[in-house]
Amino acid sequence: MKLALIGYGKMGKEIEKAAIAANHSIGAIIDNEQDWLSNRDQFLDCEAAIEFSIPSVVVNNLKNCFEAGIPVVTGTTGWNRHLDEVTAACTKKNGTLFYSSNFSIGVNIFFEINRRLSSVMDRYTEYGVKLTETHHVQKMDAPSGTAITLANDIINSVERKKNWLNAATSDPLQLEIHSIREGSVPGIHEIEWTSDIDRISIRHEAFNRQGFARGALLAAEFVKGKKGIFGMSDLLKL
Repeated sequence: MKLALIGYGKMGKEIEKAAIAANHSIGAIIDNEQDWLSNRDQFLDCEAAIEFSIPSVVVNNLKNCFEAGIPVVTGTTGWNRHLDEVTAACTKKNGTLFYSSNFSIGVNIFFEINRRLSSVMDRYTEYGVKLTETHHVQKMDAPSGTAITLANDIINSVERKKNWLNAATSDPLQLEIHSIREGSVPGIHEIEWTSDIDRISIRHEAFNRQGFARGALLAAEFVKGKKGIFGMSDLLKL
């Protein structure tokens, strides 16, 4: 496939390496507003776009893809409040959007484990729960998009939790998320269920960014020729 890369930071460069290794080609790289003008012809010749940018520009980037009729895969996080706006724009243009808070196959299996464990733990009210996420110091959003997905899945399954808070809390209705930013950590997420007598914990640790890049490429291959809005549950059939 001929791919466009929107956002050319660490993830964009990792995806570029993975794409070339998988015999895909990079038809256009867009990393700023000027690139949308100077690289427009190359962009329009691409079969799909992979977007890893920043929250302040992601919505416009996605809308530009819908306008051009190019399927787009996005891994940018921190824009959930605009989800209704983006999905409406995609539907209006009969476009294609694949979005996920995390493209790692392992993380998406972790999501499924978390959902199943949470549905069991709903019955055992003696257990409290908290979530810890650790990432590199350059990560701009906190909590991570992955942590928010995990937290929302817990809240949807556990009656005694009503919302999440990115801080320590003594409110039993709130799910505590603890965000740590240190070094060059690609990503660690851990959920702990603790009672007076024991602790149950599940944890996912990424060793590098390769898993995220490979998952994004799989998503780009998946959306080719499709219309609509998709996620990793569609790709992995979870």
